Amino acid sequence: MNSKESYRNELRTAVRQLSDRCLYSASKWAAEQLGGIEPESAKFNPSRYTPALRSSGSYSRSRRSRGGDITNTPVAGVSYVSTPSLVDDEIENDYYLLAKSYFDCRELRRAAHALRGQTGKKATFLRCYALYLAGEKRKEEEMIELEGPLGKSDTVNNELVSLERELSALRKRGNLDAFGLYLYAIVLREKGCEDLARPILVESVNLYPWNWSAWSDLQNLCTTPDILNNLNLKNHWMKDFFLASIYQELKMYSEALSKYDNLQGVFRFSDYIQSQIATALYSLRELDDSEILFEELLRNDPYRVDSMDVYSNVLYAKESFSSLSFLAHRVFLSDKYRPESCCIIANYYSLKGQHEKSVLYFRRALKLNRKYLSAWTLMGHEYVEMKNMPAATDSYRRAIEINPRDYRAWYGLGQTYEMLAMPYYALHYYSRSAYLQPTDSRLWNAMAMCYRSEQLNMLEEAIKCYKRSANCNDREGIALYQLAKLNSELGHSDEAAFYYKKDLERLEIEERDGPNMVEALQYLANYCKTQGNMDDAQMYFARLLHFSGPEKETAKTILRGLKLTQTNIPSMDVEHFSP
Repeated sequence: MNSKESYRNELRTAVRQLSDRCLYSASKWAAEQLGGIEPESAKFNPSRYTPALRSSGSYSRSRRSRGGDITNTPVAGVSYVSTPSLVDDEIENDYYLLAKSYFDCRELRRAAHALRGQTGKKATFLRCYALYLAGEKRKEEEMIELEGPLGKSDTVNNELVSLERELSALRKRGNLDAFGLYLYAIVLREKGCEDLARPILVESVNLYPWNWSAWSDLQNLCTTPDILNNLNLKNHWMKDFFLASIYQELKMYSEALSKYDNLQGVFRFSDYIQSQIATALYSLRELDDSEILFEELLRNDPYRVDSMDVYSNVLYAKESFSSLSFLAHRVFLSDKYRPESCCIIANYYSLKGQHEKSVLYFRRALKLNRKYLSAWTLMGHEYVEMKNMPAATDSYRRAIEINPRDYRAWYGLGQTYEMLAMPYYALHYYSRSAYLQPTDSRLWNAMAMCYRSEQLNMLEEAIKCYKRSANCNDREGIALYQLAKLNSELGHSDEAAFYYKKDLERLEIEERDGPNMVEALQYLANYCKTQGNMDDAQMYFARLLHFSGPEKETAKTILRGLKLTQTNIPSMDVEHFSP
């Protein structure tokens, strides 16, 4: 059996098994990957699957697209472990069928009650899972009833203690299968015992590797590369999906894109993989290429909502008002009560400058999912626009509680304290953000601004930050200009001239002119004149003649003087040496 057919059969079985255990999110993910495998008899339809990225793009990876030249086999030399088999410990009896029917109708406690006295692993998992979800449902209800500012509440899942006690005893007796271990790890994580939950999740995915929900929870518990490297994971092909996803979470984008390239050898038509690649490109600020991939994704799956909130961020960053309006209208008609839909609509109102409405939709998203990270962070941005600093700070801190690796929330806190004229606090949060995302020039520029504040006035440290920004592909060109200006203020004329020249070259490439170009030309002209380099000085002064303002008249006067000097010097020499 070839590799693709083997993957297809494994995923078909996984879809049935996961759905049978009511793990619907993981079942949907497995089904989507099953649909992402190209059938042997399928004929390529160029009208539907067109290349996602053109060779002219700044990030040309057309081989990733559905119409590209992709191999149809896994990477050569990769050896995967044999696929484990899942053997059910019991035949589904009437009680299990009744309990599953109750579960599907969201009558969770009735489902748990129907399985009382059932001791099989399958029945035990469904009973405990139903109790856990019932506790979560009650917790959400209490949070709505008793919520404080911005939805803060001390409510907890009251089922956790009894579930931990029961599942711990079952694990000691060896009566938990992969799904029971997964639930046990979730309970431990919710109680704050993350170090205990991590090895149990590893054990679960090693026993049953197709439960994507278990892989996702394991990813959330791996906050550093060191933790990831210490995981004892079997080399199953599902591990590649996990590594690609966690590399992206750990800002290891090159490694993530390489993994997704390899996976596309088999999962050629996977919308999930394409959305992850588009998300990685957005994180790398390759906005044009990311937009192309998302557009193709939406054409192939017009009712898709998953990951479309990232697409809305791309359109927001590009200020594509019409495209964002179209996307918001589409998701509103598809499913307006999804957190992602509310976030997209909020971004639309934010781009229109209607920040109050934007906050309203972010709040709706958080009503639907309290742990929706993007909503907390983006709502903080809206409060900053509304000059509501306490609410902004609270929103950012809630985002950090959910994910301490969210550099945007740390940056938002720094921005808030900078606006409050508290540069010491701002610098602390900016540094945390830059530690998590060291390749983002905006963060280094923000740190440099703090160092330049009146309270700190640490210009040498500001120069170091601007240098880091310039090395991180500062697209706005802020770093080069500020490096030139600071070195000029400190009397470092050679360094100032160097950075003014670099900034001038950047402006010429981008075909932009303005005050920055005038300032650079004036400084370089005077610098060259001081250094005795009259040819370059004349060239810079001549370029100033193309601008209006006092600098033009100054350049005229200086050029006239330089020409007279060059004319008089030879004549004096002739008179001096004439017989």
